[in-house]
Amino acid sequence: MSALRTTLRRHVDDGTVPGAVALVARGDGVEVVAVGHVDTDGTAPMARDTLFRIASLTKPVVAAAVLTLVDDGLLGLDDPVDAWLPELAKPMVLRTPSAALDDVVPAERAITVEDLLSSRAGWGFPSDFSLPGVQALFAAHQGGLEPRRAPEPDAWLAGLARVPLLYQPGAAWLYNTCSDLQGVLIARVTGRPLPDVLAERLLEPVGMKDTAFEVPPAKRDRFTTLYTPTPEGTLEVADSPDGQWSSVPPFPSGAGGLVSTADDWLAFARMLLAEGAVDGRRVLSAAAVRRMTTDRLTAGQREAGRLFLLGQGWGYGAQVDVDRSEPWNVPGRYGWVGGSGTSAHLVPADGTTAILLTQVAMTGPDPTPLMRAFWRCAADV
Repeated sequence: MSALRTTLRRHVDDGTVPGAVALVARGDGVEVVAVGHVDTDGTAPMARDTLFRIASLTKPVVAAAVLTLVDDGLLGLDDPVDAWLPELAKPMVLRTPSAALDDVVPAERAITVEDLLSSRAGWGFPSDFSLPGVQALFAAHQGGLEPRRAPEPDAWLAGLARVPLLYQPGAAWLYNTCSDLQGVLIARVTGRPLPDVLAERLLEPVGMKDTAFEVPPAKRDRFTTLYTPTPEGTLEVADSPDGQWSSVPPFPSGAGGLVSTADDWLAFARMLLAEGAVDGRRVLSAAAVRRMTTDRLTAGQREAGRLFLLGQGWGYGAQVDVDRSEPWNVPGRYGWVGGSGTSAHLVPADGTTAILLTQVAMTGPDPTPLMRAFWRCAADV
């Protein structure tokens, strides 16, 4: 057996996950390993084309879709977003991140498209979840791995606009919220639902044929059951193949709403590695890909975001490694993890792509032992 299969088999056999699909590609060479089953009942074996809720691996896909609008001149990186999101005009900012919700000052400048793409608009999750502003943000968010809990986009945006910013626009990297705002921005700029725009501008041109905000009946035999770990060490069902993703939800989340496969995300990675081209057809400009995969943060912003970033950087929609703190960290490595137990990264320097898809949700921001074992294995393969 390959080292990759041995690694996955060990974590399936010890009950960490019912199954997993892993893919490591270097150039035209691709190794795919599928181990275990789509659920704890052993209903069907994991397969290369098994569908997973990819959670935050949605973020880079949606960021790329925003950049197609920039490439076409429909958006400018320095444009204030309130031209399309008037609810966000003249936002108020907490005097300090720990201030009470009524202790606010006006924003020093407008929120821009670049702020949303780099997750520095002022909304999002910092390292301290107990802050009053963060608690208010949690109340406004909803959804996550239960997409049907979120209201439709206009109502969601109106609720978010009532929450003061934690930081001035551009001052701090904060997790998650800006990706949902990107999804709403795409829909407002184009005047069409996010799922339609994403399919037309990105998913179809890239060849991501199984990636969507829903799983139709004909594909549900390939769809996993989602689990959450319990304190007792067992797995509890969080969603079934006929559950939350059985139709497009009221709020298609740009931060975490997509379902996909290993090969679909590989197609997306190869588009980025080819500087935005697919089979000679340009999906993104090379300049857009470079901006997307280049760290946008200051050293102070990286350190403040250490709970999520572990000291690494952030481009548009995903992490960008800036140092070799672990064997798998390569400067320029781009990618992210999903709270549903997924991870995907690409390394422009050598053309490597490493994708791990599981159906057991993370219990916090720290990468799981399985993720770390996979990353170590992929770095050595």
